[in-house]
Amino acid sequence: MYFISPTKGRLTLDQVFRDIVRFIREDQEKNYKLIVGTDSQIRESICYVTAIVILREGKGGRFYYSKDREKNKVGFKQRIFLETTRSLAVASHLAERLATLGWNDLNIEVHLDVGERGRTKEIIREVVGMVTGSGFGARIKPDSYGASKVADKFTK
Repeated sequence: MYFISPTKGRLTLDQVFRDIVRFIREDQEKNYKLIVGTDSQIRESICYVTAIVILREGKGGRFYYSKDREKNKVGFKQRIFLETTRSLAVASHLAERLATLGWNDLNIEVHLDVGERGRTKEIIREVVGMVTGSGFGARIKPDSYGASKVADKFTK
């Protein structure tokens, strides 16, 4: 799995992790928020985009995204569950790597492309449960900008 950084180009997930660590170490006195979110769009195939966002609260941040296409036709609900699963896989990898540095206190939020309006309201409980059951914070629209803004931008 490769990620794109607007400033650094194509990176592996391990290179993204090292870049996040460097970013945090530049100013360790600040608070950081690490966000993972996935969105998808259907065209001839399904385009999934997973975004990783590291925010230095009040002082900007960086983001990385991975784009993947699948030809498999899946139903709407299954596609939302697949978005959640993709985000959880990346969040779990990052959490494991952060733990090796002793950074267990850096909470990871998973941003879900679901909200109280529209078709996704029916499955909010299930996908939020998947995320919180995995030990991560979950955010839904309108607070899930990692999925609904950053990832969404690159599905087009």
